[in-house]
Amino acid sequence: MSSVRTTAAMAMLVLLAAACGTAGQDETGPSAATVTTVTSAPGSSPPASPAETTPAAGTAAVPAALRFSARTLDGQTFQGESLAGKPIAFWFWAPWCPKCLSEAPAVKTAAAQYDDVAFVGVASLDTEAAMEEFVQRTGTGDLVHLSDAKGAVWTKLGVSEQSTFVFMKPDGSTQKASGPLGRDKLDEHLRTLLGR
Repeated sequence: MSSVRTTAAMAMLVLLAAACGTAGQDETGPSAATVTTVTSAPGSSPPASPAETTPAAGTAAVPAALRFSARTLDGQTFQGESLAGKPIAFWFWAPWCPKCLSEAPAVKTAAAQYDDVAFVGVASLDTEAAMEEFVQRTGTGDLVHLSDAKGAVWTKLGVSEQSTFVFMKPDGSTQKASGPLGRDKLDEHLRTLLGR
């Protein structure tokens, strides 16, 4: 079973590495951003739907997609369940991805403006040193950033390319948007997430 998971994780990493685009392609045009619903990779658990939540005594229901444990870039343990009941914007990025770098200012601004949304960066496809350098360079250190070198959180939330956002409502329903997302598009998704 572990060899199947290892093979699936390696296949996911290869797909993620190829997904950032190739040199010479226009990655910043308005047609580059697309919105889709969350789907799962073959052999992985399907993303959570509101019906797949389990209520905890005295707390919000925890969607299956939030049942994970990861490590933050500053070495702390992070439990996905801590986000249950909150609107969440997951930002999936890689340190070498030009799309991710281009949208970092919009993410930083939105995180400061929408303080009722939990912003979580999920980094992969490189070393932690490169991830830390990206966070410093972009000034996004106020966000929680997860080190997901093995792609476990990416797989859990059905993400197969960077840059991708997964917007999760408090009820566990999700919407996925491929980037880059500029400030206006990100605001639009966040307003939808908050029902504004």
